[in-house]
Amino acid sequence: MPDAPGLKEPTLDDILQARTAIEDHVLRTPLRHYPVLSELLDADVWVKHENFQLLGAFKVRGGINLVSQTTLDERDRGFVTASSGNHGQSVAYAARAFGAACTVVLPEGANPAKAAAISALGAEVIFHGDVFERSRERAEEISRETGMRCVHVANEPALVAGVATYSLEIHEDLSDIDFIIVPVGAGSGASGACIVTDTMSPSTRVIGAQAALAPAAFYAWQTGRFETYPMTTIAEGLATESAYGFPIGILRNRLQEFVLVGDSEIMQAIKRYVEGTRTLVEHAGAAPLAAAINMKERLQGKRVVLIASGGNITTDQLNAALA
Repeated sequence: MPDAPGLKEPTLDDILQARTAIEDHVLRTPLRHYPVLSELLDADVWVKHENFQLLGAFKVRGGINLVSQTTLDERDRGFVTASSGNHGQSVAYAARAFGAACTVVLPEGANPAKAAAISALGAEVIFHGDVFERSRERAEEISRETGMRCVHVANEPALVAGVATYSLEIHEDLSDIDFIIVPVGAGSGASGACIVTDTMSPSTRVIGAQAALAPAAFYAWQTGRFETYPMTTIAEGLATESAYGFPIGILRNRLQEFVLVGDSEIMQAIKRYVEGTRTLVEHAGAAPLAAAINMKERLQGKRVVLIASGGNITTDQLNAALA
């Protein structure tokens, strides 16, 4: 884990404690069965609706858990982070909840709806760099210059423990699950899903899905080498050109299968969600359905849970998917 020395993987106890820490700040999201998707995949298909979560994405669970564990001194100094959107909303929301200042660095051209939401939560928004990694470098500079606590998008055990709480809810609400398909961007959500599932339902197979046009985490998981890859996906929630040591370390130990999906397949999955569930799912959240369609033959007759990780899609993005 080249960029995450000494970080400890959360235990199920850590995740249960995280649930207690965040329960007054987040929603327990529904897990729903959809006949249309079940017919499409010839399987028993359920959707975990983190697109219904506060701020429209699962990330808020991690932000609240992390900030709840910080010291008064850290809160006095404030928080700075970099994000493609949803993580930034999460930290901004958590900082406001605990009375702390927050700065979020976004890539130039970031999703305007997410940027506006971050600003509305009281955080200072800075646009820097053409891709997330340049934004992350600027956030680290700001931390050094100001003393603000820098919150990494993935190399934070408290973030993983927080977002893992949605997987607790899945296994409490539904038994005999054959597959859970999870989107992988930085990897916190998939890491949490693996930790919880290995403990609560070892027979369930967790599958990660990442955009083929942003494959850094996939190749790091596959080879153990952390390299930079070209990143051109339209799925901003999956848009990393580098992988991160802490979640990849967890995934290399626990994730059984990892697949790549094309941007056009993700766009089709957004449309399928509108038609089959009457809900809006952003690109990252649609990746698991895209993966499921690609592996339909393997899923036949199985009970499958798809993680709809977020719903923060712009009208232009939605129009493009529906077209």
